[in-house]
Amino acid sequence: MSRYRGPKLRILRRLGKKVILPGLTTKTSRKEQPPGKSNSSDNKNQKSTEYGIRLAEKQKLKFNYGLTENQLFRYVKEARRRKGVTGLILLQLLEMRLDTLCFTLGFAKSIAQARQLVNHGHITVNKKVIGIPSFQCRLNDVISVKEKSTSKNLVNNNIKVNQRNGIPANLQFDDSKLEATVLDYCDRDDVQLQLKELLVIEYYSRR
Repeated sequence: MSRYRGPKLRILRRLGKKVILPGLTTKTSRKEQPPGKSNSSDNKNQKSTEYGIRLAEKQKLKFNYGLTENQLFRYVKEARRRKGVTGLILLQLLEMRLDTLCFTLGFAKSIAQARQLVNHGHITVNKKVIGIPSFQCRLNDVISVKEKSTSKNLVNNNIKVNQRNGIPANLQFDDSKLEATVLDYCDRDDVQLQLKELLVIEYYSRR
């Protein structure tokens, strides 16, 4: 199954008006009803099943990080394989992706834009250009912008526009060099996405 490239606000409306997916978009929809549904009392009174609730949490994770279904399933299997709390490990694996780290550092306004930065060769890891958005960074890796004026100007402009809320404690960032060092794995509180990750693990428990 390919990655979703359709209207982003449609996804937010489908998941609910209170859902915020910072990695997908910062925009909000004026429409409250889910796409394809009328404003009737039957729709308002309809309750979600347990499966529907778990599915919605899985969809939040999938669309926020811009993953395909197969990619997310592989991350879940890898999280299960490692020792520790499976839900937290899953989030840490996703937060250590190169495109996610670029988004967290404010290099792009969304993970999709960060993926484009990586694809176009603007980002380096340990002084080597990496063009793979899903590249799994490790502790002590140094993420920086390519030593080229076009790359630096592009990222600097993005940082000014994006107005970052702050760099998590697991990352050490040097604004003058546009360079960050991965000090540790992120804490649960550092993840911007509001999610019940245990429900995602439960969704995949029968696979």
